Amino acid sequence: MSRRGLTALVAASVGLSVVATSVAFARSAVRRTRSAAAELNETLPVNSAWWRAKAQADGELLYVALGDSAAQGIGASRPEFGYVGILGDRIAARSGCSVRTVNLAVSGATVAQAVDYQVPRLEARRPDVVTVSIGANDITSWDATAFETALGTVFDALPPHAIVADLPCFYLPHNERLVAEANRVVRRLAAARGLVVAPLHETTRRPGLFGVLTMFAGDRFHPNDRGYRVWASAFAPLVDARVDQLVAERPATPTSEP
Repeated sequence: MSRRGLTALVAASVGLSVVATSVAFARSAVRRTRSAAAELNETLPVNSAWWRAKAQADGELLYVALGDSAAQGIGASRPEFGYVGILGDRIAARSGCSVRTVNLAVSGATVAQAVDYQVPRLEARRPDVVTVSIGANDITSWDATAFETALGTVFDALPPHAIVADLPCFYLPHNERLVAEANRVVRRLAAARGLVVAPLHETTRRPGLFGVLTMFAGDRFHPNDRGYRVWASAFAPLVDARVDQLVAERPATPTSEP
């Protein structure tokens, strides 16, 4: 065999080896992701039970959260390390009051499902703080008209001080085009009702590749503890403003006569 032929053979062998290694790595990554997703599925009832128990506690302030699995804290090492838990602690620390947190979120919920289940349960309460992050599950079977109709119904049920988030960054170009469309609807409907919007998309987009590598749980979809701290930071300034308003409105404690 000529030197040229031998070189070509070696190059082909190396190329095949690289391809085989890449395929094996990709398959291994898919298996790990699927395994992590299965493990997270097992946490769904655990998180739901934790939040139901949390809702039974007394509190001077009532914080109600609407949303999906992210609001439930799926992917966090513990339910309270999701963004709702972080915000609940923030409200307590800033206000100096005890806080009862009622998490109405349902894992996998679409906006239409929030209308059916979460909205009626919100209307039965008079919350001091409300956060809403819903719509990510609508992207997988996108229907712009249905999304806008259902989201309008959710927003109509909210108190005027509610804080709504736009959809988080999905990173993949096809999904991001749909997310951009959804977020235009979120902002337009919120503006028409005087609701403030937490910039969740920009906040989750900003870390870039570093965020992709460090902010997600093993299923590569739900945030991990670090990711949920980023989510909470999108809400934090607006939550702080609402708490400051509540504190300012609180009746002054009468001073005792000497």
